[in-house]
Amino acid sequence: MDDQDSALHAAILAAGPATRFGGVKPLVRLRGEPVLHELAASAAFVAGQSVTVVLGAYAREIAPSLRQRAISIALNRGWEEGIASSIRVAVNSAPPGSGALLLMLADQVAATADDLRRLHASWKRHPILIAAALYQGAPGLPAIFPRWAFTDLLSLRGERDARNVLRRNIDRVVRVPMSNAGIDLDTPDDLLLIDVAQAPGAADPS
Repeated sequence: MDDQDSALHAAILAAGPATRFGGVKPLVRLRGEPVLHELAASAAFVAGQSVTVVLGAYAREIAPSLRQRAISIALNRGWEEGIASSIRVAVNSAPPGSGALLLMLADQVAATADDLRRLHASWKRHPILIAAALYQGAPGLPAIFPRWAFTDLLSLRGERDARNVLRRNIDRVVRVPMSNAGIDLDTPDDLLLIDVAQAPGAADPS
C-alpha cells in the first residue's frame, strides 16, 4: 500500500436508531455474516486498517461484535441530533495525516468491495476532487472527501447530511455510477433485494 492509499481513512456511519427496521440493523446477517462486518471488510480493501465505525443508539450491542476486527470504534453520544452529528464524529476520527475521508452509510449494505475500488480509483486519478457514488440521478454516499472538504462536513447540523456538501461543491465532484449504493437496508424485506443485487452475475445497471 503506497502513501497515497494510507492517507485515506474510512468511516462507516452506524449510530442511528433504525426505527423502521425494528432491531439492531448493523448486526443482521446477510450470507451468514453481520452486514456491518461486510461493510468494514469492503472499506478495508481501500483504506487498509484505517477504518472507523461510528456507533450511537446501539453501541452496547454492536461494539462487542467488532472487538476482533482491525477497526476503530468512535462513539457518537449526540446521535439523537441526527446524521450530521455522526459525520462530525467521523471527520474527527480521521488520523491527523489523513488526506481524505471515505464516508459510508451502514444501511448501504449492497455496495461491494468492487464498488469501493472503483470509487477509490476515481479519487486517485483526481485526488483534489470529491469522488461520490452516483445513483438515483444524484451524487451521494459512499463518497471520498479530500481534506479541504472537512470544514464543510464539520459545519453540518441536525439531519443535514453529506449530500449538502456535495451540492455545495458540485463543480468539484467526480461522479462514479453505483446503483448498488441506492439500495438501502431500511426494512427486513430489503434483505431480499440486496441478495438479488449481489447474486453472482448480477449486473450493475448504472
